[in-house]
Amino acid sequence: MSKAAADFVREYVQQKPNALLCFPSGESPTGMLHYLGQYAQAGQVDFSKCTFVGLDEWVGMDETNEGSCRHYLNQHLFEPLGIKPENRILFNAKAPDLDQECERMNALIAQHGVIDLMVVGVGMNGHIGLNEPGVSFDLYAHHMALDEVTKTVGQKYFKQQTELHEGITLGLKHFQEAHYPVLIAAGGKKAGILAQALEGKVTNQVPASILQILPNAQVFLDWAVATQLTFAAAK
Repeated sequence: MSKAAADFVREYVQQKPNALLCFPSGESPTGMLHYLGQYAQAGQVDFSKCTFVGLDEWVGMDETNEGSCRHYLNQHLFEPLGIKPENRILFNAKAPDLDQECERMNALIAQHGVIDLMVVGVGMNGHIGLNEPGVSFDLYAHHMALDEVTKTVGQKYFKQQTELHEGITLGLKHFQEAHYPVLIAAGGKKAGILAQALEGKVTNQVPASILQILPNAQVFLDWAVATQLTFAAAK
């Protein structure tokens, strides 16, 4: 799964060296980012002209918080690939005016047109980014209160109990407009919600279900997370 997703990214960047790329934090994408680092070091792909946009962030955190999305991207993406700071578009989740921060992100993305590859994971409640259940499909960057499931599951990224209350995130409108909206998911614990997302009703109560209506969507799964899908059951 990780290699297939990395190969897809590599081939796209080879065709469009100045692509606008968005990657998530979390467990599922780590292997993909590792492969991309190997490809870059081997000279198989050059990310120096790419621009990277952050998917989301816990409100009130920055890279000094080890559980923050920015810290993850620094560790697994920006530092291994040698991405210059000027090629990173990231949320300031400590901004005094979060609405203004969302507008800033929207404007920076709009300068590039749309996101070329927007890679997301899926949460245990079906969220993508921090677009929580009940979110509008028509939002660009925005901030919203976190679902109780996200608050609980999110603790795994922190060494000690951490209060999580709000997220700031790119919206599902960005995902719809991306040249390639991409989902990467792994692990049997997410098999149920993934089946709902890909084969259930399209509903904002399961934000990841939006993938069903996106013609260019790409989905990369391991076998464990795919076990409840109809095609997997037929094998």
